[in-house]
Amino acid sequence: MRIKAVIDRIVDGEHAVLLVGEMEEELLLPVTQLPENANEGTWVKIDLDGDVIHSIQVDQDDTITREERIKSKMERLRQRSKRNNK
Repeated sequence: MRIKAVIDRIVDGEHAVLLVGEMEEELLLPVTQLPENANEGTWVKIDLDGDVIHSIQVDQDDTITREERIKSKMERLRQRSKRNNK
């Protein structure tokens, strides 16, 4: 089964915590199994068979789309804060 996940955080420099699927179930994975250039906030596609990961690939398009959406929301919040503090 192919499913999307986001790398939520890196713990102790050795393990990555991924939030998997719509239910955002946590999956602990050694950072050595992450694709090159994957880090916190990176979206990935995982091929799972039960609890066994067969492959993991960076989803560059989804990562960029979500980063842009977050930046846009942060900018709107900053603008709103500036208006409220005048």
